[in-house]
Amino acid sequence: MSQNNFYLLSLGCAKNMVDSGSMAQVLGQHGMRGSATPDEASVLIVNTCGFLEAAREESLAALRDLVRGRRKGQLVIAAGCLAQRHGASIAQDVPGLDGIIGTRRWMDIFDLVQRLRLRAHPEPLYHLPDDADTVGLDERGVLRASVEGASAWLKIADGCRRPCAFCTIPKIKGTAVSRPLETLVDEARRLQAQGLRELILIAQDTSDYGHDLGMKDGLATLLDALVTAAPDIPWLRIMYAWPGYVTPRLIETMAAQPQVLPYLDMPLQHGHRSTLLRMRRPANIEWVYQTLARMRALMPDLAVRTTFIVGYPGETDAEFEGLLDFVRDLQFDRVGAFKYSQEPGTPSAVLPDQVPEAIKQERYDALMSLQQGISLAKNQALVGREIDVLVEGHGVSEDEAGAAEGGTLSLGRSWRDAPEIDGYVIVEGELPPGEIVPVRVTGATAYDLFASVDLQGPAVIQPGQIIGEGAIQLQEQT
Repeated sequence: MSQNNFYLLSLGCAKNMVDSGSMAQVLGQHGMRGSATPDEASVLIVNTCGFLEAAREESLAALRDLVRGRRKGQLVIAAGCLAQRHGASIAQDVPGLDGIIGTRRWMDIFDLVQRLRLRAHPEPLYHLPDDADTVGLDERGVLRASVEGASAWLKIADGCRRPCAFCTIPKIKGTAVSRPLETLVDEARRLQAQGLRELILIAQDTSDYGHDLGMKDGLATLLDALVTAAPDIPWLRIMYAWPGYVTPRLIETMAAQPQVLPYLDMPLQHGHRSTLLRMRRPANIEWVYQTLARMRALMPDLAVRTTFIVGYPGETDAEFEGLLDFVRDLQFDRVGAFKYSQEPGTPSAVLPDQVPEAIKQERYDALMSLQQGISLAKNQALVGREIDVLVEGHGVSEDEAGAAEGGTLSLGRSWRDAPEIDGYVIVEGELPPGEIVPVRVTGATAYDLFASVDLQGPAVIQPGQIIGEGAIQLQEQT
């Protein structure tokens, strides 16, 4: 075990991964090195997720495991959303925890390590200031991006000012604070110099970027600046847009800039006005219809991802049927669904007419079954078409029993696929990782596409047919 080594486990969303990478850079500025295992490190950090109950339990379990297994001289620190939300109470759930640092001052991680090493008593130390105004202004010179292969998640803002009745993020992160445009432009240039092929813009609400800076259409302005500053990054992807803030200028910018992928992640949360009003979400359903129609007219290849909550308090059978009709009408490319989680301290937690768990599950199953059919039809429509794929890695084909069949496969993503949450394109043969390669789609499932680099040959699977799920699996190779 080296005093200069740290181990950092990042849980939760991509925004957490960026914070984890930033903490690692701060520690590196002071001569510390990351370790792949806890055994080799003197400082053990878990960047926790505190959004839902299941995520909280996962975070607490990870901390308990590190505390139980630590050796003499090792420090265990809870960082991130769970730490910010629950503060000192985490030490009661994880006896023996050394330090707690929240989301607002992640840049002070090395300062906390030093204080822990110099402390005279074994009581845990807490670093949980509520001030979020330093976001973008006191970042210790680190790159606020998480790089995975040829892709990078770039955080453009932190916090949220939206009033969603079910959400704890404003309490955890504070209000929305945008990072300066010139900082983001500089970071895009630095990522371009690293040979990045995809830049993914993230925040709690990317479409709110620049509001606190006095900018109008801030996200569109940022996109124009990034395209100019980093012309050699071929893919720019937008995540987490807010309904109602996808403005005409943003749509026109997406359509006019070839680097900006025709992809939009816009969590809608429901499709019935009454439910949305109780959620304190935008409830203008007609706006969604009109905006997606406008976007699809300008970008025929537009891929739309959204998320929905089923079983929200007071959700009637009619409201749920309204959600299903909404999904049938708008034909989303990707849908993520969540069963409502009753989060203490949120307005929705005390609403009457909480929905029983069994009904939540039934509605979740019905929604996902409907969406699978829509996703399958959209994927089948691509069979025979040539598309570009960003190659991420290699594997081998397997039979249903898991035995290797020997065929080499490449795993990649198209413009329709954000990392880790959407589908894959599985390509015959071994292609160079990190490169964008044209392929021809030969088959489809509800989630993934199959393709060949033979652009001239006949499609293996004709449109309307399907390769059965499980017929081809990937065994990732390191």
